[in-house]
Order: sequence, then C-alpha cells, then structure tokens
Amino acid sequence: MSSSPVSPPVPAQPYGRPPLRTVQVLDGAGSSAHVRSLTTGLAARGVRVTVCAPVRAEGEYDFTAAGAQFTPDAVSALRAACAAADVVHAHGVRAGMRAALALRGHRTPLVVSWHGDGPAARGALGRLAGLLERRVAKAAAVVLGASSDQVDQARLRGARDARLAPVAVPAAPAAPDEAAKARAELGAVERPLLVAVGSLVPHRGYSVLLDAAREWRDLDPSPLLVIAGEGPLRAGLSRRIEAEALPVRLLGRRRDAARLLAAADVAVLPSRWEPRALLAQEALRAGVALVATEVGGVPELVGDAAVLVPYGDPGALARAVSALLADPGRRADLAAAGRIQAATWPSEDDTVAQVLSVYDELMERAR
Repeated sequence: MSSSPVSPPVPAQPYGRPPLRTVQVLDGAGSSAHVRSLTTGLAARGVRVTVCAPVRAEGEYDFTAAGAQFTPDAVSALRAACAAADVVHAHGVRAGMRAALALRGHRTPLVVSWHGDGPAARGALGRLAGLLERRVAKAAAVVLGASSDQVDQARLRGARDARLAPVAVPAAPAAPDEAAKARAELGAVERPLLVAVGSLVPHRGYSVLLDAAREWRDLDPSPLLVIAGEGPLRAGLSRRIEAEALPVRLLGRRRDAARLLAAADVAVLPSRWEPRALLAQEALRAGVALVATEVGGVPELVGDAAVLVPYGDPGALARAVSALLADPGRRADLAAAGRIQAATWPSEDDTVAQVLSVYDELMERAR
C-alpha cells in the first residue's frame, strides 16, 4: 500500500500564531533569482509562500524546491491565491498592477518592490507608464525600492510609504580553473576579454558599447567583447557587428555569468539606467574591474570601487576601458576595492529579515 507524500514540517510560529501566508507575484523572469532567494528564506522561517509567475520561471528557478507552492500567472489563479493570503508582494510595477486588480474587494495589504522599473519613456508610452506607476504606488501599503532613486521615484508617484530595501544577489563564485576554460572557449587566451551581461533591450546601452568597440580595434592586441543576453535588439546588433567588423560576440542567454565574469579582464555596464545592477554586484564580488555608467543606483552601489563614465558617451567609455587594460595595477586596486565594497552589501538573510519585518508590521496594523 503506497503512502501519501509527507509535507516538510512548518517551524512553529511565535505565540501560537498560524503561519503567515504570502503570495509573491512576478511579471516575467526579471526578479526571479531574488524571489527564489526570498522564498527560501521565508519558507525556512515558517512562512507559507505561494509564487504566482509564468510557467517558464518555475521551470528555470524551481520555486517549489525552495519551499513554495507554485501557481501559474493566469488571472483566475492569481485572484484565488491573493484571496487566501495575509500579504501579497509584487515584484515590478506591472506585477503590482496585476496584484492590485486581483485584490479588489479585499483588505489584504500589498507590498510592491520596484526592482528594475526605471525612468519612463517619453511621449504616449511615457505618460502611460507614469499613470501605471501612480496607480500602483497609491495601491501599495509599502513600496520597497532597491536604490535611493527608486524610493524617491515612488514617493513622487504618490506612495504612502516608500522604503529603501537593497536586494541581495545569491553569490555564485566560479572556480579559477573554470575561468581559464572560459577564456579558451571564447578565444581570448592571448587577448584581453571584456564582458557585458544583460538583456538586449534599448536601456542597456549596447549601441553605445558597440560605438566604443570601434575604438578598441586599434589596440594591440585587440580585446574581445562578449555580451551575454538575449532580446529584441539581437538582429540589429548582429548586423552592426558584421558590417563594421567589430571584435564583439553575442553569446545569447547564459546561465554561467559568474564563470564569464571570473574570466574577464574588465566588466562593462553601459546602461541608460540601472537600480542595483546584477552585473555590478557580481563583478565586484568576483574581484573584476568594472567600468559602468554613472546612472540610477550604480554610484550608490559601487562607491569608489569602479570607474564611472557618463551615459551615452562612447569616447569616455572606450578611454576608461583602454586605460584599465593598459594598467594591471589599477585593475588589481579596483579588484581589492570591489571585494571590500561587496562586503558592505546586505546578505540574503538580511534581505529576508527586512522583508519579513515589513510583513509583520503590516499584520500588526491589521489587528
């Protein structure tokens, strides 16, 4: 006779309270790594977590194995999950709007994290984005911003309570021998290797990066730039690389960003805007010199442990990278400074504790 599966024990709640029930709402896969980490920490503390996300996100990040119940992001499923929750936590403005609509008629508090929501575009799309942000900011009991500029943005949009909540990124160090293998696989054994990571979308600034790469062709040896990411700009970038004979390779979507960064001489972040850039965090942790644009939350994140340049200036970007390639001592200094700066960032446990304190505060308000 077969026995029914046994659920893992739920840690006891303080003062005999029933377990806190929370729904984590994702729109796409942009914050999936953070939600996976958050789910693991919350579940370990006795919180019952439901993750409502696209099926592909569950396939890649396996929220169920982290201790969550997974439900697809269909409207009916989201409504049912939110109706049974004590707190709903949406990640991103679009997810916040979907959660707010699902909570109509309920008094369940909504927390919204503005992880990657940057300045709105211009024109009609910008006005629509601004309207969406205002509606979500006003619907949320608490808005959490990954950087100070996001907190300011949420307050301008009408948030009643906006707080700084830096997001910890799970550490994934690569072994030294893996770095050597990666260089060999990429064809950069005897030439410098530059690495950029991120989706191929306009705000990442890759057109400016290709402009800078034209100047690197004159270096001897010419560095190889590899870009790990996928997106709608791939075809246009590929045409430019081929037409201009640029020393650039598009690697597509990769799950070994830590391995690529460990192999790099310099990491490059050319974005128009970033809140708390994943590439910057991984580069500094790995001890890789970073050249980044001085935008959004980047200066706050990296401090003096990176070379910052203005956005949209390919000449400044090219000069900064060329100078680092010519100065191993400066790269070593930045590597050391990067590790020191990374040690000041919150840990995954710190992030979970802060989020859980927000949930507990909202529950106390409701009593």
